[in-house]
Amino acid sequence: MTNGDAWLPLPPEEIGYLPAALSYRHWDGAQDFPADPADCVFYAVPYMKPAETVLRPLRDMPRLRVAQTLTAGYDHMLPGLTAMPAGALLCNAGDLHNTSTAELAVALVLAAQRGIPEAARDQTDGRWQPAVRPSLADRTVLIVGYGGIGAAVEDRLAPFAVRRVLRVAAGARQSPRGPVHAPADLPRLLPQSEVVILCTPLTDATRGLAGAGFLALMPDGALLVNVSRGAVVDTKALLAEVETGRLRAALDVTDPEPLPAGHPLWRAPGVLITPHVGGASSAFLPRAAKLLRGQLTRFAVGEPLRHVVATA
Repeated sequence: MTNGDAWLPLPPEEIGYLPAALSYRHWDGAQDFPADPADCVFYAVPYMKPAETVLRPLRDMPRLRVAQTLTAGYDHMLPGLTAMPAGALLCNAGDLHNTSTAELAVALVLAAQRGIPEAARDQTDGRWQPAVRPSLADRTVLIVGYGGIGAAVEDRLAPFAVRRVLRVAAGARQSPRGPVHAPADLPRLLPQSEVVILCTPLTDATRGLAGAGFLALMPDGALLVNVSRGAVVDTKALLAEVETGRLRAALDVTDPEPLPAGHPLWRAPGVLITPHVGGASSAFLPRAAKLLRGQLTRFAVGEPLRHVVATA
């Protein structure tokens, strides 16, 4: 059994049962720490805070055994591995955001396909402008990054009568719904794909994946949806495509992020932007509490943790 402090980004009373072996400190990224970082053995990282904020206490946590994010992406934590004690584990959120992010991905597709942003602007200006828009039905959809979120996206596409779903992950395999292709197959798959949804983690292999060559292979009028990380897309290359009107985009994440006022993406034609809210819904809190309860219970009794993505 492990004794020490656990730092939590949620008040302990919002999480429910927590093992008595640990002392709980609520810290959501404030300037002042809730206790001496030297006593922290389990650090649940504040949610949706800048990397410099969440990395700040690590150098003062010599007893740390686990850093637990509440995000599926963990690239922002990798620079902190060198500050963590040898053997400490970095865990991500696993399937915590599958429901909410997949829901937003499909909402972005539907909104972009059916012209909801344009209709909202017309409503503000009192204009009645009917138009024929592309449906999601009968489209070929390519999901790039077929992990938990990618599979959840496909689950939610099922009622919309898409023509077919193509899947790409880091390695080829079979899924319950059909084959999952390797990235080497993208040049063959992209020209067939009228909607491309990016769900992949940000790694050295995926940084800039959707660059000029990738985008050039997408058919005219295709929609790129990004609910992964902004840097998976080459912003300059995307701008070159959307500014001509050849491609459209729906982006929950951007590079840079937050997107500065005046950035050309804000006014680019055919681009819909949401401010990185894939996981920020009412689905978050109950699932975050469940994740933390489970991980802390395993930690307190010495059982293996779930969702380990790196070791210091």
